Amino acid sequence: MMILWEIIAPRRQILISRWQRWSVNFSLSILNILIMRISIATAAVWAANIAMEYKWGLLNLILLPNAIKLILGLVLLDLAIYGQHRASHRWSWLWRLHKIHHTDLDFDVTTAIRFHPIEIFLSMSYKVICILIIGASPSAVILFEIILSSCALFNHSNIKIPLSVDKVLRLFIVTPDMHRVHHSVIKHETDSNYGFSISLWDRLFNSYIDQPKLGHTNMKIGLAQYQQVEDVKIPRLLLMPFKRAL
Repeated sequence: MMILWEIIAPRRQILISRWQRWSVNFSLSILNILIMRISIATAAVWAANIAMEYKWGLLNLILLPNAIKLILGLVLLDLAIYGQHRASHRWSWLWRLHKIHHTDLDFDVTTAIRFHPIEIFLSMSYKVICILIIGASPSAVILFEIILSSCALFNHSNIKIPLSVDKVLRLFIVTPDMHRVHHSVIKHETDSNYGFSISLWDRLFNSYIDQPKLGHTNMKIGLAQYQQVEDVKIPRLLLMPFKRAL
C-alpha cells in the first residue's frame, strides 16, 4: 500500500534506481527473517509470558486496570526503542551496525527494512530485557510489534502529505517528513528525530529538528562517506561493521 502511495503521490524524486536499492533492502530483510526464524523470533512474546507468569516487571507489581497496563506497556516500550535508537548513534560499536540502515542512498518505504542481521539480533535481545523490566503483557508486546512495524513503514515512506496535515500529525506520531530529517547526510540532522512511533520523545529529550536545512526536495540522503552505489552492495554492507569505524 505504501509503495503504491509513493508512486501515485511522491514527496521527492527518487534519484537512485529502485532495482539497485530494493534488491539490497529486500535481500537484507529476507536474510533477517530467515535468521530470526531459526533463532529468537518468538523471544519477545516468550519474555512477556515469563514476566506475567512470575510477576516480574514494574507493571506486574502495581494494581491497575488491564487497559491502563496495556497503554503504559505500549508507551514504555516505545520510549525504550527511542533510547535504543539514540544509543545506536552515540555508541561507536552500535553505530557500526546501525549505519547500514543509514547508507541507503534514497529514502522510501524499503529503507524501513534495511538493517544488519546482527543489529536485528541485538535489538530483539534488548527488547526482551525491556519487556522483563517493564512487565509488559503478551498482548501489549504483540500490539507494539504491529504498531512499530507499521509506523516504520509509514514514516520511512516517500509519500506526500499536505504540510497542514503533517503539522498536526507530528504532534502525536512520527511522520515521513519528520523522520526523513534523520536520514540527512548532514550529521547534526542525522543525530535527531530518533522516534519511530510517538513523536513526543524527541521534543521531550531535545533531539527534535523541525525541517532539514536544505528542504525536503533538495536534502541529500545517506552518509557522506558512502555515496556510491558500489559502496553499499550486500557483501560490503554485511562486512561494514567489522571494518575500521568511520
